[in-house]
Amino acid sequence: MCWLHHEQKFSKMARYDMTGIGINLREIPDDNGVMKLKVLGLILDGPAHSAGVRQGDELLSINGVDVKGKSAFEASSMLQGPSETFVNVMVKHGNCGPVQSIRVQRQSIAKSPVFYRLEQVKNSSSPVGYVRLKEFNALARKDMLTAMKRLQDMGASYFVLDLRDNLGGLVQAGIEIAKLFLNKGETVTYTVGRDPLSVKNIVAETSPLFSAPIIVLVNKNTASASEIVATALHDNCKAVLVGERTYGKGLIQSVFELNDGSGVVVTIGKYVTPKHMDINGNGVDPDFRNLPAWNEVTRYLSTCQRPQEG
Repeated sequence: MCWLHHEQKFSKMARYDMTGIGINLREIPDDNGVMKLKVLGLILDGPAHSAGVRQGDELLSINGVDVKGKSAFEASSMLQGPSETFVNVMVKHGNCGPVQSIRVQRQSIAKSPVFYRLEQVKNSSSPVGYVRLKEFNALARKDMLTAMKRLQDMGASYFVLDLRDNLGGLVQAGIEIAKLFLNKGETVTYTVGRDPLSVKNIVAETSPLFSAPIIVLVNKNTASASEIVATALHDNCKAVLVGERTYGKGLIQSVFELNDGSGVVVTIGKYVTPKHMDINGNGVDPDFRNLPAWNEVTRYLSTCQRPQEG
């Protein structure tokens, strides 16, 4: 699920397109509390928009597969595919409008946000894998996974994840990336709604794909999804943070369309770290200001205290 400011829905949404067809999906409960997948925004003149999909449409099926009960992230993943290929979507226009089957041609909209290289370090026999993640777009998890696996195959036994100047993007992509490093059952982040007692614990469901020690580079422009990833790895003793205090953006915001076609941004909650620290307005302090030696990193992680569950 991604939260976009109204002015971003058309001009900047291409950067955050999850689907390859230029739509942004949102889970909306109906009057009976049943979740429906609605089209929250479209890229103006993008593939879906040009084919006849409209804002507010309900997504019913993808290539004949009913999406009832699926999350926005799952449905968006189902819509993805190679550029120039086609996907068939069944939509219902508006709340009471007609149902229509629409054939949409995918386009390569998102650009890879990942840069990686292998580095030899002085006084170390093991090379270090360096991965820079510029933003959390639709390709972030897939390309991050590819880069990490390649570096591991090249002999990297330590990793540097550079999140400096990464202002965020798709929060769900950040959550899925954090899960690559966490043990089953470990907390990625908590979401807290308007009611402080309404807390949702988002946890990793599988074993980690990567377990090597990590340095996460952060600065004052490390924000939102980047802060979720940084604190998930840090609080679960998988990484140390190096650099400057982060930006401090942890709000969950949603766009609601008004009758005149404009929109209003409403804050509906916030993200809290595994150790129950409120990110928003506070930021996260690094463990080290300057790059530490790897023996310092391993020593720090060996004494790290994992968060209490719940």
